[in-house]
Amino acid sequence: MSLIDQVDGATQLAKNNEVQLLVFKVTDAAQSAYYAINVFKTREVVEAKNHFLTQIPSTHHLLEGTIVLRGVQIPILNLPLWIGHAIPKEDISRSRLLICDFNGVIIGLRIMEAHRVIKKNWSDMHAPDSYNANDQAKVVNDTRLEDGSICMVLDFEQLLSEVIPSAMVDVHESPENIKDLNMPQKLLNGEILIAEDSRVAQKHLHAILSNANVNHRIFNNGKLLMDYILALPDKSVIPAIITDIEMPEMSGFTVTKLLKENPETRNIPIIINSSMTGENNKREAQTLGADDFIDKTKSHNVLPLVIKVMHDKENLA
Repeated sequence: MSLIDQVDGATQLAKNNEVQLLVFKVTDAAQSAYYAINVFKTREVVEAKNHFLTQIPSTHHLLEGTIVLRGVQIPILNLPLWIGHAIPKEDISRSRLLICDFNGVIIGLRIMEAHRVIKKNWSDMHAPDSYNANDQAKVVNDTRLEDGSICMVLDFEQLLSEVIPSAMVDVHESPENIKDLNMPQKLLNGEILIAEDSRVAQKHLHAILSNANVNHRIFNNGKLLMDYILALPDKSVIPAIITDIEMPEMSGFTVTKLLKENPETRNIPIIINSSMTGENNKREAQTLGADDFIDKTKSHNVLPLVIKVMHDKENLA
């Protein structure tokens, strides 16, 4: 059975505040670090030597070229070089290509070894402040393996924003004139609360809302968001919440479930903003009470969506 064949349903895991990670290494060194990616963003692991790499001139230095896999042209990104552990030339032929799907953008990441798949509760995933020390941070959170080794989860959205920026949201794109948006008074007077662990996604949402002069507050994970909300004496002042699904400490699905079960917060509009855009995740978000779901690559539409949901709730009241 392959590594990917060991995967359970992503939706069931997220609902239980769990995540399944593919653990890998980028060098052969005995003491080399372990890194991880959510299994449900991966498609397969292939041997690099079996796939001809076509180089592309005048591109980003981390973009090695492209391969053709089952008729699809896939860009190959030099992940080891990005994190400062370049694979020696003599080892390239023994390396692997981790084929991933980010919001429908298929890319290949060069790695040295696919180690195994592990399952973790998001409460076992940690994000110390050092990971958020600057806007170019490459690690979003970490966890411990059974032998005590640290396994770091990389901010692949940061990598994509550097190498293939066209795959990311255009924060200046808007489906309509901001001035024409019929913003509810509650939105004008309050601040949208956001739970998001990726620095890149945080910057995108901050730019989108700042461009529209909408007040907002960003939390690095779902637990920090929940702690803030529960401490508010009047929770009804919150105009809306935007949350990712994958986050350390507490997933967006758990945030949604807890808020919708609480009489004090159940009427707050919740928008799931995620790169895990499968239909199962969208159905689960709806089942848990989320008011809408948006693909991260379409985040430029998030404000009109928030406004629509708020107006819909007002009309139903």
